[in-house]
Amino acid sequence: MTRTDPDSCPGVLRLHEAADGPLARIRVPGGLLSPTQLQALAGAAADLSDGNIELTSRGNIQFRQVRDAAALTERLTAAGLLPSVTHERVRNIIASPLSGRVGGWTDVHPLVAGLDAGLCARPRLADLPGRVLFTLDDGRGDVSGLGGDIGVHALDEHTYALLLAGKDSGVRLPTDSAVEVMLAAADGFLDLRDGQWRLHEIPDSTARLTDRLRTDHPGLEISAELLELPVHQDIPIGWMTQSDDRVTLGAGVRLGSLPARTAEFLAAVERPVFVTPWRSLVITDLDEWAAEQVVRVLAPMGLIFDAASPWLEVSACAGMPGCAKSLTDVRADVAEAVDSGRVLPTGAPGFARDGLDAADVVVAGRQHWSGCDRRCGRPKGSVTDVIATVDGYRIVPADPG
Repeated sequence: MTRTDPDSCPGVLRLHEAADGPLARIRVPGGLLSPTQLQALAGAAADLSDGNIELTSRGNIQFRQVRDAAALTERLTAAGLLPSVTHERVRNIIASPLSGRVGGWTDVHPLVAGLDAGLCARPRLADLPGRVLFTLDDGRGDVSGLGGDIGVHALDEHTYALLLAGKDSGVRLPTDSAVEVMLAAADGFLDLRDGQWRLHEIPDSTARLTDRLRTDHPGLEISAELLELPVHQDIPIGWMTQSDDRVTLGAGVRLGSLPARTAEFLAAVERPVFVTPWRSLVITDLDEWAAEQVVRVLAPMGLIFDAASPWLEVSACAGMPGCAKSLTDVRADVAEAVDSGRVLPTGAPGFARDGLDAADVVVAGRQHWSGCDRRCGRPKGSVTDVIATVDGYRIVPADPG
């Protein structure tokens, strides 16, 4: 696939003109936010946008209806959230959120910092399309199946598999080579692309890029046994005991929209927070008393600590009024479906239906509601689609495979 139109992925310095006003996207490598940064985001959301912090499927953040782009840039720069004006849109890095605290072979978060610094230090990599995605999986398999372009997947405490175009390339790397080889792969992507935005769009990309890497790094180990990388949808929710006996809390966020006021309370906890690629949050390094207080205060404010909540089964595109292409306010329809009990626990697969009023939509299990056939924001994996048409909603059952 060769694209003729330029990559228009938004950032902070280049906003997207959505139907409801300018939209800014803020990259958060590895999803990590310090309390100070979260407080800065909460203040900017309240003062400069619609009052909400939107969480994206890449662990990044969006502001809608931005009223003062220059002021937003100034605040984000002061908070350390805009370290490079040239590379801001290419810092798309997702990592296993629980890594180094709960499970996994190793802690991948130091690699996030190294990869981010390496990206920003190489002028040529500013030319990467804003849709290129890097993934760092600690071996539990939570992010490797999310369709990244370039990634690593831990095989043990010291060895990673190199992933290209969302698949195992066969290349095996020691920890101290992982970042350098990922950066070399990004450089190779630029050499191979002919207008493509993603690595999988380039014909025979994995084999061609692997050959280039082997030429430039002749000592690379190659394995004939390739990993299968299924999509996992086990969002980390609730109380989890860390390896140091402190507590991590996983918190769902309704349709990925975090009110600024809730974010202010969360920042006041003064602990590191991770934005996950499932539009949820992970609050880390709590003692038991503090964890109990977080749940007591923030659950009534809308954060979800119950893994059985129907809100964790649903996602949705922006819908009206945010998107001019949407045929309806899908988020309002989703909320009504949840509140009225029409989002059911996982059960038998449904069947295709068409021409439904919103009040007649009843779907079991993981589902994505879309305002048009583009199905923006649809998560990876087996998901039932609920799609708005001019004649009402159409249900496309999840693929059981």
